[in-house]
Amino acid sequence: MHDSSHDHTGHSHSHAPKDFGRAFAIGVGLNLGFVAIEAVFGILANSTALLADAGHNFSDVIGLLIAWGATILAKRPPSERFTYGLRGTSILAALGNALLLIFACGAIAWEAVWRLVEPQPVASLTVMIVAGIGILINSITAWLFMRGRKSDLNIRGAYLHMVADAAVSLGVVLAGGAILMTGWLWLDPLTSLVIVAVILWVTFGLLRDSIRLSLAAVPAHLELAKVKNCLEGLQGVARVHHVHVWAMSTTEVALTAHLVMPGGHPGNAFLEAAAHELHERFGINHPTLQIELGEGLPDSDAVTAASRNRPQRGPLQSQALP
Repeated sequence: MHDSSHDHTGHSHSHAPKDFGRAFAIGVGLNLGFVAIEAVFGILANSTALLADAGHNFSDVIGLLIAWGATILAKRPPSERFTYGLRGTSILAALGNALLLIFACGAIAWEAVWRLVEPQPVASLTVMIVAGIGILINSITAWLFMRGRKSDLNIRGAYLHMVADAAVSLGVVLAGGAILMTGWLWLDPLTSLVIVAVILWVTFGLLRDSIRLSLAAVPAHLELAKVKNCLEGLQGVARVHHVHVWAMSTTEVALTAHLVMPGGHPGNAFLEAAAHELHERFGINHPTLQIELGEGLPDSDAVTAASRNRPQRGPLQSQALP
């Protein structure tokens, strides 16, 4: 047996994500107002395309609120029960948003199919005007989240929702114009089905990423073999084993590994260099390295690669998972 201790002297574990509170507040306000406009004029114009988009936009409002709540919870400090704080709520929020969108798609598709069977008259000009407002509102909201889309899966979910909505609203405008010119009423429910296809396409990547992160998978931007090679290349390291890499949240990555170093304990300078290398090359925020002085002979301490002058931690780069 050996006593495991972690040296965090002078080291802060504050990894709160960037503050998007203002962006969320504006986005929720704009989209709630637009949902009301779309719902009213969708009923007046007898347009399933507008009603479908209103339903989807309302689900986006709920999604924005979920994502907003997760960013607030992620800032809570660690406790005796939750020793990493509540950072993982950002992953749950992304997963919840993906499931919410899939549910909304089912409702939209169901109504659209019935309208294909029994087409209804549509006030095309009204549809085009309202959807045009939607393009503006969704584009503004997407812009608010643009700077965080590459560094936070939770923010990327909000951003993609808004971009998709802007594209969907453009589709509704085009469908309204086509109905106005041709009188083909089936174009309205067909547009609704296209909306569903667009949402599902965007949602699939978000669902896949959030499920994998919730199962503690290696983040998509990392290759475990390269991380192992990096550790094995450190001076004095003979072998590396028990390497684990996972996402603590949508912005943070953790690592634990055993380093076999027969030459003796390397000291704090080695740990500082290892932490810097892992951060700079892979964006790993929480590396914990256990030094073993020989094959199967662990050192008396499991030491954490942390230091007083540790560099600024980089975010988890969310990309499409293979």
